[in-house]
Order: sequence, then C-alpha cells, then structure tokens
Amino acid sequence: MHILVVHQYYLMRDRPGGSRFNEFARLWTAAGHRVTVLAGTVDYASGEVPERYRGHLVTREDDAGVTVYRCWTPASYRTGYAGRALSFAGYAGSATLTAPRIDDVDVVIATSPPLTAAITGWLAANARLRRVPWVFEIRDLWPESAVTTGVLKADAPLTRALYAIERFACARASRVNVLTPAFREDLIRRGLAPAERIVLIPNGADVSMFSPAPRDNEVRRELGWGDRTVVMYAGAHGRANALGQLLGAAERLRDRPDIFIACVGDGPERAALEAEGASRGLSNIRFHGALPKERMPDVVNACDIGAAVLQNNPTFRTVYPNKVFDYMACERPTLLAIDGVARELVCDQAGAGRFAIPEDPEDLARVIRSMVDDPAERAAMGQRGRAWVLANATRESLAARYLQVLQELVTS
Repeated sequence: MHILVVHQYYLMRDRPGGSRFNEFARLWTAAGHRVTVLAGTVDYASGEVPERYRGHLVTREDDAGVTVYRCWTPASYRTGYAGRALSFAGYAGSATLTAPRIDDVDVVIATSPPLTAAITGWLAANARLRRVPWVFEIRDLWPESAVTTGVLKADAPLTRALYAIERFACARASRVNVLTPAFREDLIRRGLAPAERIVLIPNGADVSMFSPAPRDNEVRRELGWGDRTVVMYAGAHGRANALGQLLGAAERLRDRPDIFIACVGDGPERAALEAEGASRGLSNIRFHGALPKERMPDVVNACDIGAAVLQNNPTFRTVYPNKVFDYMACERPTLLAIDGVARELVCDQAGAGRFAIPEDPEDLARVIRSMVDDPAERAAMGQRGRAWVLANATRESLAARYLQVLQELVTS
C-alpha cells in the first residue's frame, strides 16, 4: 500500500517538535508499506527555512526509507498572522502542484492544522482522475480555536471561509480521524460528520525513546538545574500556551529556592516572556530555547515534574497535549493547567498528575508546592502514568490501529 501524507509540519531531521507522523511513517515503512510525505520547508518552532531548501520549489529527500517532498513555503510564518496565512497558502499551492507527480497512491491522509491541508489532501486524492480514499485528520479544532483565542473574529470573511473548508473536508473525506473524544462529540453535535465515519486515534508516546532514566544526567548539569526540584515545560511558546502564568507562579515561589521552573522550546512569545521575567527579577525561571528532538528524552528525565499549560479557553477543554504522553512515558508526574479531556485522562484515568486552574498563577504555585513537598506521591504518579501509556498509548499500537483503518478503506 502506498500512503501519501499531507502534513505541512512534518518534523525535519534533528529538529524539536511533534513527531507523531514521523514515527507512524517509520513504522508503516517497516511493515512493508510505501510512505510519501508532502511537507513544508519552514521549521514551525523557529520559523527558519534551512539552507538546503532555499531557492527550490520542491526538494526531495529520503528520511529513513520515507520519501519526503519539502514543498516551498513562504518564510513569513513568524511575521504575524498575515504572514502565517501567507505561509499556509504558499505551502498549499506548492504541495498541490507536487501531488500529481506522485504515482500509484492508494490512500491519502491530510492532517490539520493548517486547515488548508484539507484542500491539498482532497485534490491529491483526486489527482489525475485516480479518486483514491482519503482521511481528514483533525489535530486541533480550526477555526474555532483561532476564534476563541482572539486570533480571528467570529464573523470575519476569513473565518467564514475556514468554517466552509472544515465543512467541505468533513463531508468529502472517506474518514475523519480525531485526536480526542471531545473532537468527535463536537463534529457530531455540529452535524459535520456521522459517527460511523469518525475514528479516534489519539496521540501517544514512543516508549522506546521516552523511558525512565535517572534525573542526574548531562542535560541537568548543562542547563544548571543543580539539585533543585525542577518543574519543566516543553513545547511551543505561543499565544495559546499562555506561559505568562508560569512567570506568575515563579513570582509567588520566590520564597522557595529549592524550586525551579524551566521552559524548553521556542515560539513567537519567547522573547517577550524572557524580557518580562528579567524585568521582574525572576531568577527561579529560565527559558532555555529549543533543543534537538533526540535530546528530549534526557530533558524530560532531567526534570522532576512535567508541566502542561494552556490559555484558560473553553476550546482547550477538548485537547490532549502531546507532551503529557512523553512525561508519563518517562515516569514524570504532570502539573496540568488544562481542564476538560486532558484532566480526565491524566488526573482521573491515569492518576498521573495534579490539576491547577489554567491562567491562575496563585493556584499553579499552590499545586507546585504540594507536588514538590510530596516526593513519594510524585513517584507513584510517575509509575501510574507509564503503566497507563504502555496499556493504552504506545506509538506502535496507535500506528497499527491507523494502518488498519487505511487498509479497510483501500480494500472496501
């Protein structure tokens, strides 16, 4: 079976970020299938275009047996919302032009955001009159999340156009894959897709890569964490992540020199967050920037508590953040400032963390104190978290479930 994946953010080699489809593609290839990816040329974490892609409409490369076409993407991603929209449109155009060059495709997956990937996916599935089945995957509810975070106005023409694309994709796709049960309920409630065409294959962890190891490692020494109890956030530094709440918590923890908050990652808000921390004179929080993907297991193991935080936004009650699966896989308890399905999974089902009210620095500081002061319970939460991941969310099991869906579409 030849699987074509339309994924603007397919992770580049040696770059930090979400590697869900990199791992799926590797596992599908190892199972004897052919995988081709249409990806963008902009590293979404840094906003940079690597030198090897500059000046080319398409760059073909081999990634451990997976054929990846890096399609021209405007380098305007980090220049504001208009620049990001231009980046999305540029990738959609170049990827759509590239799709007909790919022969013998049996099934297409288009994963969103950006929502424009759905158009490319539909066109790729119908390129050269081949009409193969395709899966529309929803990693985040767009444009709803953009509206609720204030990026888009609900009644703006662009917003209405994006809602139209969402309706089109859900109606035309052979299957719609969602990453959380709340997404499924939302689609059914709005009448976008019938229950029988929706599948749920969530995020998970690569347990061969993320596994428990001693906290005293090279990363901890390199980053200067010493013997302090480290609460570590790993991920994007954007508007939706609302990392200002960690600055507020750090301010309320000045009296605890044994507690340190570390932020690893990059994004458009990072410089402002660093400046704000410096202006407040906070020495108990640091923004380390992005680190290579292969170092992230050591980064997670070097911390004592993994943090997952988002804006206090009703839309985010529907999401599972990727990072919690990595924390749990490494037996690190989770400080979770995200309500909804993430809280149900991490705190209620897995018993692997504690909940703090999103964007409430006072409550964040309170929960951090309680976790730091109870090392035995932290260890127990970590053990329960890994056990839950092994039983429910390994990348291998999720890749096999996804492959079964694709094979059923191809043979039906």
